[in-house]
Amino acid sequence: MRSDVVIVGGGVIGLSIAYRLACEAIAVTVLDRGGVGREASWAGAGMIPANTERLFTNPTAELRSWSAVLYPDWSEALLEETGIDNGYRRTGGVDVAFTVEEENDLRSMAGRWKSEGIVYERLAPSEFGRVEPALNHALRVAYFLPDRAQVRNPRHVRALAVAAAKRGARLRPGVGVRGFETSGHQIIGVRTSEGLIPCGQVVVSAGAWTGELLERIGISAPTPPLRGQIVLLKSDRPILKRIVEHGSNYLVPREDGHVLIGSTEEDVGFDTRTTALGVRGLIDEAFRLCPALAAAEVEKAWAGLRPGSIDTRPYIGPLPGFANAFVAAGHKRAGIQLSPATAEVMTDLVLGRPPRIDLSTFHPGREPAEAGEQVFRS
Repeated sequence: MRSDVVIVGGGVIGLSIAYRLACEAIAVTVLDRGGVGREASWAGAGMIPANTERLFTNPTAELRSWSAVLYPDWSEALLEETGIDNGYRRTGGVDVAFTVEEENDLRSMAGRWKSEGIVYERLAPSEFGRVEPALNHALRVAYFLPDRAQVRNPRHVRALAVAAAKRGARLRPGVGVRGFETSGHQIIGVRTSEGLIPCGQVVVSAGAWTGELLERIGISAPTPPLRGQIVLLKSDRPILKRIVEHGSNYLVPREDGHVLIGSTEEDVGFDTRTTALGVRGLIDEAFRLCPALAAAEVEKAWAGLRPGSIDTRPYIGPLPGFANAFVAAGHKRAGIQLSPATAEVMTDLVLGRPPRIDLSTFHPGREPAEAGEQVFRS
């Protein structure tokens, strides 16, 4: 059966695009080599940065903020359509520092927040109790951002899948993509483990596997996997109220007493095993940030593969040399947080509308961003 659009990859990016296109009455088929939403999208912590309504000259900040603005409406719509609460909550968050160097880094970050109009408050240890009493008072400083939010990843991707299917999208888990059938400047079909699927347009959003698939049609857009291990703790009472971020690590508390500890960054290929060293390091970090967590139960640990890119930016836009093919991948640690705005601009492209954000920054054929440029902070 021919589809208007075939989406290769059923993670949060692919499912968000499928849902948004299905809302436009486009016939969509989503292919995934495994279960939909079961790779990096399921494994993450679901942190949503604070938004700002200021106009930007930086498309990366605009993409992030637009997604943050969209999340409440998307979450409400998904709940109404599916009955699934994706766990979207505006809990706020704190960024913390133990050392002078870390404090200086946070001061620089606060300058960026100020330029974007993001609300924050600097707290000395004597003020922690007003916002997050369980923080270690050995910390030098905490910056409180009241507009940070979170979602429950497994619930969110399940809601997207159910909503897209209810609107007519065909979800085909367990169908691996082997390549593409081309004719001139068109992709006319997707070669799969179950045969050729004809298509009008194609969106490749296969996470860490995207780069390998694109190589088969002569496009270089590397998406190297970066393993992130996460530990889940369970307490008989809620200990933390806010998301806590310390460098690349974080604590994400849930309403039911669970706390996610993340996350490692490991260049180990497609290995999704958890390790004793990785788990121990995360647990030690949790105790250091919040000593009261020492009494919590270790419930489980897992790992996901974040899809990288040639720099810190994702690939979003048309595939070079093809008139009917697009890519949305390489979001690294920011797939959940950037997925609504990514889906909106991809819908613009598929429907032939001018995208609402300048996508040249994300073009798969771009020059890499300068070393050290920090586009997204998870």
